[in-house]
Amino acid sequence: MTIAIRFAGISKQYGTFQALNDVSFNVAEGDFFALLGPNGAGKTTLISILGGLTHASCGEVTVMGHDVQRDYRQARRAVGIVPQELVFDPFFTVRETLQFQSGYFGLRSNDDWIDEILANLGLSEKADTNMRALSGGMKRRVMVAQALVHRPPVIVLDEPTAGVDVALRQTLWAFIRRLNTDGHTIVLTTHYLEEAEELCNRIAMLKQGRLIALEEKHQLMNRGRSRSLLLKLSSDTLPESLQGKLIGRTDDGYLELKLPDCSALEQILATLGNAGISVRDIQISKPDLEDIFLEMMQTPAPSLS
Repeated sequence: MTIAIRFAGISKQYGTFQALNDVSFNVAEGDFFALLGPNGAGKTTLISILGGLTHASCGEVTVMGHDVQRDYRQARRAVGIVPQELVFDPFFTVRETLQFQSGYFGLRSNDDWIDEILANLGLSEKADTNMRALSGGMKRRVMVAQALVHRPPVIVLDEPTAGVDVALRQTLWAFIRRLNTDGHTIVLTTHYLEEAEELCNRIAMLKQGRLIALEEKHQLMNRGRSRSLLLKLSSDTLPESLQGKLIGRTDDGYLELKLPDCSALEQILATLGNAGISVRDIQISKPDLEDIFLEMMQTPAPSLS
């Protein structure tokens, strides 16, 4: 495994406040990696340290093998970061903004790539529009474009779809998926957990500055509660042999039963049939990433770092 990002023993203290506490993990090259946690967990602080905007109190960070402090020029070239905040120069057009950003990295002939970014982010028609005339969603698209303009191998997206419309989300994720398929490493922080569940292959969770989970997505999803069976029946009373499986009743009239595995479904339906109870509707519910996230945030857990 080639390591794209390495966090080793990262701590950050602001006065008496411990924002990060001995956080260590690696992001492999080619990963689509989710960094999750509630507000104040330390996600943005960690990203700021990665981007060189904040110095860690202790520990080391490398990007594509380049230390963000000792080899900062190469480390900056290797990463593109989309921050949460909308930061822009009100005197430039969209194209001028991207050309200026290209100049930071010594890219003199970058117009073809800029045109491709504009097209893929739905910005072509706004290329000659002044930044201050754009809507918030359009400004966020430009922030994404700025992070991509120097073709970094590592792309960090800090809440990239906060407050933007569905069309932008679909356009953005289609483009980012393509970049990931082409070999770019993607790190995503988001409060839209369905995005992380759909897109990412590895997930880390921070809580109060500590790393509490670091797993492949499928392994983390198996941590959650087991599947449950939702049944709408011709009778409100279950056979006695199924009473021990009953979890509760939903507001819309379904009975929820424990379903330890799918093989138990046949037995449950046979028991109902033998009791003369017909099934009017059936659903199988399984935990999603939001369920697991909420459970982990509510349960004290040791640091993995």
